[in-house]
Amino acid sequence: MSVWLPSAPCTPGVCVEPTGSGTAVPRAVLRLAAVLTLVLAGVLLSPLGGLIPAGLVRRWCRWIVRAAGVQVRVTGTAAPTGGLLLVANHISWLDIPLLAAVRPARMLAKREIRQWPVAGALAARGALFIDRERLRALPDTVARIARSLRDGHAVAVFPEGSTWCGRAHGTFRRAVFQAALDAGAPVQPVHLRYRLDGGTAASTAPAFVGEDTLLASVWRVVSARGLVAEVEVRDVIPAGVHADRRSLAEAAQRQECLGGAHHPCSAVMVGTKAS
Repeated sequence: MSVWLPSAPCTPGVCVEPTGSGTAVPRAVLRLAAVLTLVLAGVLLSPLGGLIPAGLVRRWCRWIVRAAGVQVRVTGTAAPTGGLLLVANHISWLDIPLLAAVRPARMLAKREIRQWPVAGALAARGALFIDRERLRALPDTVARIARSLRDGHAVAVFPEGSTWCGRAHGTFRRAVFQAALDAGAPVQPVHLRYRLDGGTAASTAPAFVGEDTLLASVWRVVSARGLVAEVEVRDVIPAGVHADRRSLAEAAQRQECLGGAHHPCSAVMVGTKAS
Protein backbone atom coordinates (compact mmCIF):
# COMPACT_ATOMS: atom_id res chain seq x y z
CA MET A 1 0.00 0.00 0.00
CA SER A 2 1.27 3.47 -0.88
CA VAL A 3 2.55 5.58 2.03
CA TRP A 4 0.58 8.47 0.52
CA LEU A 5 -2.75 6.78 1.12
CA PRO A 6 -4.74 8.26 4.00
CA SER A 7 -5.38 5.87 6.85
CA ALA A 8 -7.01 5.89 10.27
CA PRO A 9 -5.94 4.06 13.43
CA CYS A 10 -9.58 3.03 14.09
CA THR A 11 -10.23 -0.73 14.08
CA PRO A 12 -13.38 -2.79 14.71
CA GLY A 13 -11.88 -4.55 17.72
CA VAL A 14 -10.73 -1.39 19.50
CA CYS A 15 -13.21 1.31 18.44
CA VAL A 16 -16.53 -0.25 17.51
CA GLU A 17 -19.32 -0.89 20.00
CA PRO A 18 -21.08 -4.29 19.87
CA THR A 19 -24.82 -4.15 19.18
CA GLY A 20 -27.85 -6.39 19.28
CA SER A 21 -28.60 -9.68 20.96
CA GLY A 22 -30.14 -13.03 20.11
CA THR A 23 -33.62 -11.62 20.60
CA ALA A 24 -32.85 -8.88 18.06
CA VAL A 25 -32.15 -11.28 15.17
CA PRO A 26 -35.68 -11.42 13.66
CA ARG A 27 -35.92 -7.62 13.68
CA ALA A 28 -32.45 -7.33 12.15
CA VAL A 29 -33.33 -9.78 9.36
CA LEU A 30 -36.46 -7.79 8.50
CA ARG A 31 -34.46 -4.55 8.45
CA LEU A 32 -31.78 -6.10 6.24
CA ALA A 33 -34.42 -7.38 3.81
CA ALA A 34 -36.00 -3.91 3.64
CA VAL A 35 -32.63 -2.26 2.93
CA LEU A 36 -31.82 -4.77 0.17
CA THR A 37 -35.27 -4.31 -1.39
CA LEU A 38 -34.83 -0.53 -1.54
CA VAL A 39 -31.29 -0.78 -2.96
CA LEU A 40 -32.44 -3.30 -5.59
CA ALA A 41 -35.27 -0.95 -6.53
CA GLY A 42 -32.67 1.78 -6.99
CA VAL A 43 -30.58 -0.48 -9.26
CA LEU A 44 -33.61 -1.29 -11.41
CA LEU A 45 -34.66 2.37 -11.70
CA SER A 46 -31.15 3.81 -12.13
CA PRO A 47 -31.25 3.64 -15.98
CA LEU A 48 -33.92 6.37 -15.82
CA GLY A 49 -31.26 8.71 -14.42
CA GLY A 50 -32.29 12.36 -14.58
CA LEU A 51 -35.95 11.46 -15.20
CA ILE A 52 -36.34 10.69 -11.49
CA PRO A 53 -37.14 13.87 -9.50
CA ALA A 54 -34.43 14.94 -7.05
CA GLY A 55 -36.99 15.07 -4.25
CA LEU A 56 -37.83 11.41 -4.77
CA VAL A 57 -34.13 10.49 -4.74
CA ARG A 58 -33.69 12.32 -1.42
CA ARG A 59 -36.67 10.51 0.09
CA TRP A 60 -35.45 7.14 -1.22
CA CYS A 61 -32.07 7.72 0.44
CA ARG A 62 -33.77 8.54 3.74
CA TRP A 63 -35.92 5.42 3.39
CA ILE A 64 -32.77 3.27 3.10
CA VAL A 65 -31.36 4.67 6.34
CA ARG A 66 -34.73 4.40 8.10
CA ALA A 67 -35.18 0.82 6.84
CA ALA A 68 -31.90 -0.02 8.60
CA GLY A 69 -33.52 1.14 11.85
CA VAL A 70 -31.72 4.49 12.03
CA GLN A 71 -33.56 7.74 12.76
CA VAL A 72 -32.48 10.66 10.54
CA ARG A 73 -32.26 14.27 11.72
CA VAL A 74 -31.16 16.89 9.18
CA THR A 75 -30.49 20.46 10.29
CA GLY A 76 -28.82 23.53 8.80
CA THR A 77 -28.60 25.28 5.47
CA ALA A 78 -30.34 24.02 2.34
CA ALA A 79 -28.01 22.94 -0.46
CA PRO A 80 -28.07 25.30 -3.47
CA THR A 81 -28.70 24.25 -7.05
CA GLY A 82 -25.96 24.18 -9.68
CA GLY A 83 -22.41 22.91 -9.42
CA LEU A 84 -21.53 22.17 -5.78
CA LEU A 85 -18.75 20.29 -3.99
CA LEU A 86 -20.38 18.62 -0.99
CA VAL A 87 -17.78 17.54 1.60
CA ALA A 88 -18.23 15.61 4.84
CA ASN A 89 -16.45 13.59 7.50
CA HIS A 90 -16.55 9.84 6.89
CA ILE A 91 -17.66 7.17 9.36
CA SER A 92 -19.96 4.63 7.74
CA TRP A 93 -21.47 3.26 4.55
CA LEU A 94 -24.60 5.06 5.80
CA ASP A 95 -22.85 8.37 5.05
CA ILE A 96 -23.50 7.88 1.32
CA PRO A 97 -27.32 7.84 1.41
CA LEU A 98 -27.28 10.50 4.13
CA LEU A 99 -25.36 12.93 1.90
CA ALA A 100 -27.67 12.13 -1.01
CA ALA A 101 -30.61 12.94 1.28
CA VAL A 102 -29.14 16.47 1.55
CA ARG A 103 -28.72 16.77 -2.21
CA PRO A 104 -28.45 14.01 -4.84
CA ALA A 105 -24.87 14.06 -6.07
CA ARG A 106 -22.24 12.15 -7.98
CA MET A 107 -20.19 10.35 -5.36
CA LEU A 108 -16.40 10.19 -5.49
CA ALA A 109 -15.74 6.59 -4.48
CA LYS A 110 -12.77 4.25 -4.30
CA ARG A 111 -12.76 1.80 -7.19
CA GLU A 112 -13.23 -1.17 -4.83
CA ILE A 113 -16.85 -0.14 -4.28
CA ARG A 114 -17.60 -1.42 -7.80
CA GLN A 115 -17.21 -4.93 -6.31
CA TRP A 116 -19.72 -4.43 -3.48
CA PRO A 117 -22.74 -6.74 -3.79
CA VAL A 118 -25.83 -4.96 -5.15
CA ALA A 119 -24.68 -1.46 -4.10
CA GLY A 120 -21.69 -1.68 -6.46
CA ALA A 121 -24.00 -1.94 -9.46
CA LEU A 122 -25.89 1.13 -8.30
CA ALA A 123 -22.69 3.12 -7.69
CA ALA A 124 -21.38 2.25 -11.15
CA ARG A 125 -24.30 4.14 -12.72
CA GLY A 126 -23.21 7.57 -11.56
CA ALA A 127 -20.19 7.57 -9.25
CA LEU A 128 -16.78 9.01 -10.07
CA PHE A 129 -14.19 6.40 -9.15
CA ILE A 130 -10.68 7.00 -7.87
CA ASP A 131 -7.78 4.55 -7.91
CA ARG A 132 -6.13 5.36 -4.58
CA GLU A 133 -3.08 3.21 -5.39
CA ARG A 134 -2.14 5.34 -8.42
CA LEU A 135 -1.01 8.80 -7.34
CA ARG A 136 -0.37 9.75 -10.97
CA ALA A 137 -4.09 9.28 -11.73
CA LEU A 138 -5.06 11.99 -9.21
CA PRO A 139 -4.88 14.98 -11.64
CA ASP A 140 -7.24 13.19 -14.04
CA THR A 141 -9.67 12.49 -11.17
CA VAL A 142 -9.59 16.17 -10.15
CA ALA A 143 -10.24 17.18 -13.77
CA ARG A 144 -13.26 14.83 -13.99
CA ILE A 145 -14.70 16.29 -10.77
CA ALA A 146 -14.20 19.82 -12.13
CA ARG A 147 -15.98 18.92 -15.40
CA SER A 148 -18.92 17.53 -13.47
CA LEU A 149 -19.10 20.70 -11.35
CA ARG A 150 -18.99 22.91 -14.47
CA ASP A 151 -21.86 20.87 -15.89
CA GLY A 152 -23.96 21.91 -12.90
CA HIS A 153 -23.80 18.67 -10.92
CA ALA A 154 -23.21 18.26 -7.21
CA VAL A 155 -20.24 16.03 -6.36
CA ALA A 156 -20.03 14.46 -2.90
CA VAL A 157 -16.59 13.78 -1.44
CA PHE A 158 -15.17 12.50 1.85
CA PRO A 159 -11.87 14.43 1.96
CA GLU A 160 -10.48 12.52 4.96
CA GLY A 161 -9.84 9.73 2.45
CA SER A 162 -10.63 7.02 5.00
CA THR A 163 -13.37 6.14 7.43
CA TRP A 164 -12.96 7.01 11.12
CA CYS A 165 -14.89 5.66 14.11
CA GLY A 166 -16.78 8.89 14.85
CA ARG A 167 -14.98 9.67 18.10
CA ALA A 168 -11.73 10.41 16.25
CA HIS A 169 -11.40 12.54 13.15
CA GLY A 170 -9.07 12.80 10.16
CA THR A 171 -7.68 15.80 8.27
CA PHE A 172 -9.30 17.04 5.06
CA ARG A 173 -6.91 16.35 2.21
CA ARG A 174 -6.55 19.14 -0.30
CA ALA A 175 -6.55 17.63 -3.79
CA VAL A 176 -10.33 17.47 -4.37
CA PHE A 177 -10.70 21.13 -3.40
CA GLN A 178 -8.64 22.02 -6.47
CA ALA A 179 -11.59 20.83 -8.55
CA ALA A 180 -13.87 23.41 -6.91
CA LEU A 181 -11.28 26.14 -7.58
CA ASP A 182 -10.85 25.08 -11.21
CA ALA A 183 -14.61 24.95 -11.79
CA GLY A 184 -15.42 28.13 -9.84
CA ALA A 185 -17.88 26.10 -7.74
CA PRO A 186 -18.95 26.64 -4.12
CA VAL A 187 -18.21 24.16 -1.35
CA GLN A 188 -20.71 23.03 1.27
CA PRO A 189 -19.41 21.18 4.36
CA VAL A 190 -21.64 18.64 6.13
CA HIS A 191 -21.03 17.12 9.56
CA LEU A 192 -22.23 13.55 10.12
CA ARG A 193 -22.65 12.09 13.59
CA TYR A 194 -24.23 8.96 15.04
CA ARG A 195 -25.49 8.51 18.57
CA LEU A 196 -27.97 6.43 20.55
CA ASP A 197 -31.40 7.95 21.12
CA GLY A 198 -31.44 9.68 24.50
CA GLY A 199 -27.64 9.89 24.67
CA THR A 200 -25.20 12.66 23.81
CA ALA A 201 -21.97 10.73 23.18
CA ALA A 202 -21.10 9.64 19.66
CA SER A 203 -21.87 6.00 18.90
CA THR A 204 -19.30 3.99 16.97
CA ALA A 205 -21.72 1.16 16.14
CA PRO A 206 -22.27 2.32 12.51
CA ALA A 207 -18.53 2.74 11.85
CA PHE A 208 -17.05 0.86 8.89
CA VAL A 209 -13.34 0.93 9.69
CA GLY A 210 -10.11 -1.00 9.33
CA GLU A 211 -10.53 -4.62 8.27
CA ASP A 212 -14.27 -4.54 8.96
CA THR A 213 -16.36 -6.21 6.24
CA LEU A 214 -19.39 -4.53 4.69
CA LEU A 215 -21.64 -7.39 5.80
CA ALA A 216 -20.43 -7.15 9.41
CA SER A 217 -20.97 -3.40 9.46
CA VAL A 218 -24.45 -3.64 7.91
CA TRP A 219 -25.46 -6.37 10.37
CA ARG A 220 -24.21 -4.28 13.31
CA VAL A 221 -26.39 -1.37 12.17
CA VAL A 222 -29.57 -3.37 11.57
CA SER A 223 -29.09 -5.15 14.92
CA ALA A 224 -28.76 -1.91 16.89
CA ARG A 225 -31.58 -0.29 18.81
CA GLY A 226 -32.11 3.46 18.94
CA LEU A 227 -29.43 4.65 16.48
CA VAL A 228 -29.78 8.26 15.37
CA ALA A 229 -27.96 9.83 12.40
CA GLU A 230 -27.48 13.58 12.73
CA VAL A 231 -26.75 15.48 9.51
CA GLU A 232 -25.66 19.07 10.13
CA VAL A 233 -25.49 21.03 6.87
CA ARG A 234 -23.13 24.00 7.17
CA ASP A 235 -23.17 27.31 5.32
CA VAL A 236 -21.89 27.35 1.75
CA ILE A 237 -18.35 28.61 1.12
CA PRO A 238 -18.82 30.75 -2.02
CA ALA A 239 -16.53 30.38 -5.03
CA GLY A 240 -13.65 32.83 -5.16
CA VAL A 241 -13.30 33.39 -1.42
CA HIS A 242 -10.14 31.25 -1.13
CA ALA A 243 -7.23 31.50 -3.54
CA ASP A 244 -5.67 28.06 -3.04
CA ARG A 245 -6.72 24.54 -2.12
CA ARG A 246 -4.90 24.57 1.22
CA SER A 247 -6.89 27.50 2.60
CA LEU A 248 -10.14 26.19 1.07
CA ALA A 249 -9.65 22.73 2.63
CA GLU A 250 -8.84 24.25 6.02
CA ALA A 251 -11.88 26.55 5.86
CA ALA A 252 -14.15 23.64 4.92
CA GLN A 253 -12.89 21.53 7.80
CA ARG A 254 -13.29 24.37 10.27
CA GLN A 255 -16.93 24.73 9.22
CA GLU A 256 -17.57 20.99 9.26
CA CYS A 257 -16.02 20.83 12.74
CA LEU A 258 -18.30 23.41 14.34
CA GLY A 259 -19.51 22.03 17.69
CA GLY A 260 -19.03 21.82 21.41
CA ALA A 261 -16.19 20.44 23.49
CA HIS A 262 -17.47 16.88 22.99
CA HIS A 263 -16.97 17.19 19.24
CA PRO A 264 -14.24 14.89 17.85
CA CYS A 265 -12.72 17.83 15.99
CA SER A 266 -11.66 19.30 19.34
CA ALA A 267 -8.82 16.78 19.13
CA VAL A 268 -8.33 16.20 15.40
CA MET A 269 -5.99 13.31 14.70
CA VAL A 270 -3.61 14.07 11.84
CA GLY A 271 -3.30 11.31 9.27
CA THR A 272 -0.74 10.70 6.55
CA LYS A 273 0.82 13.28 4.23
CA ALA A 274 -1.75 15.60 2.65
CA SER A 275 -1.91 15.88 -1.11
